[in-house]
Amino acid sequence: MILKGSRVAALGLLLLAGCAARPVIVHRLPDATPAADQATALERAHRLMAAEQAARERAREQPPASAPVVTPEEAPSLHTYDPFGRLNRFDYRFNARFDRMVFLPVTHAYQRLPGPIQSGVHNFFANLTEIDSMVNYTLQGRLGRGVRSVGRFVVNSTLGIGGLLDVAAKLALPSRPTGFGTTLAQWGMHPSAYLVIPFYGPSTVREGIGLAGDYGLLYAVNPLDLYQGNASWGLGAANAVDQRAHVPFSYYSTGSPFEYEMIRFLYMRKLLIQDSALHPTPPTSPERPAGE
Repeated sequence: MILKGSRVAALGLLLLAGCAARPVIVHRLPDATPAADQATALERAHRLMAAEQAARERAREQPPASAPVVTPEEAPSLHTYDPFGRLNRFDYRFNARFDRMVFLPVTHAYQRLPGPIQSGVHNFFANLTEIDSMVNYTLQGRLGRGVRSVGRFVVNSTLGIGGLLDVAAKLALPSRPTGFGTTLAQWGMHPSAYLVIPFYGPSTVREGIGLAGDYGLLYAVNPLDLYQGNASWGLGAANAVDQRAHVPFSYYSTGSPFEYEMIRFLYMRKLLIQDSALHPTPPTSPERPAGE
C-alpha cells in the first residue's frame, strides 16, 4: 500500500513539472472606451440619417416611373355639359320618389322569389338582347362579335330552353352586350348633353337615341310575337324590375348633398372612357365641359 501510494505521488509530480514547463498565456479584455464607442455610434447614425434624407429629396424631385405625369391638357374636365339642368334635377327627384315608393318595393318582392326563377327571368331577357347585339355589332363593323351573339342566341334559344338557361356561357361564349348608343359612338357621335330620363336614370342625348333605337329594333323584329298587345307592357315591366334588382344603388344613400353632381360626373366619365376605348381621341381642353 505504501509502495502504491508513492507511485501515485511520483506520477503527480511529473505532471506538475510538465505543466510548469509550458508557457502560460493570459488573455486580457480590451480596455473599456465608452466615450470613443459613443462617438463612433453617433457618427454612424448621422451618416444613415443623411443618406435617408438624400433619398427622400431624390424621390421628391423625381416621381416614380410607374406614375404617369398628367398635364393640364390631359386632365379630365370637372365640368359636365348639362344645359337641361333644371329639368334633369326635377327628373332626378321624380325618379328617386318613384324608386322609393314603387320600384324598390316591387323589386324586393321579386328578390324573394326562388333563385332559379330569378336566374331564368334574367337569362330570358339577356337572350333577347342578343338580337340587338348581333345587329349593332354588324353596324359597328365588328363581325366577329356579331357572329358570337348569333351563336349565343341560337344555343340559348334551343339548348337553353328558350333562353331560361345560359348554356352558351358554359360553352366559352360569354355575354358581351352592345347597343345602338355604342354604334353611334363608333360612328363618331359625341355623347352630347347630359340627360336624366324619367323611370330610367342617367343618360345623354346620344344614349337616349340609342335606347329608343334598341327598343324599336326589338319591336320591329318581334321575336315569337312577344312584343305585341298587352304582353309587351308586361314584358317591359318584368324586364325593368329584373334590371333594377341587379343595380345596387339607392337614391340619396351616399350622404352627400351633391349626389346629383357626383352621379352626373361618374356617369359621364364612364361614358367617355368607353368612347376612348372605341377610337382614341386627342385630349380636350380641361375648360371644355365633358360631353359637349
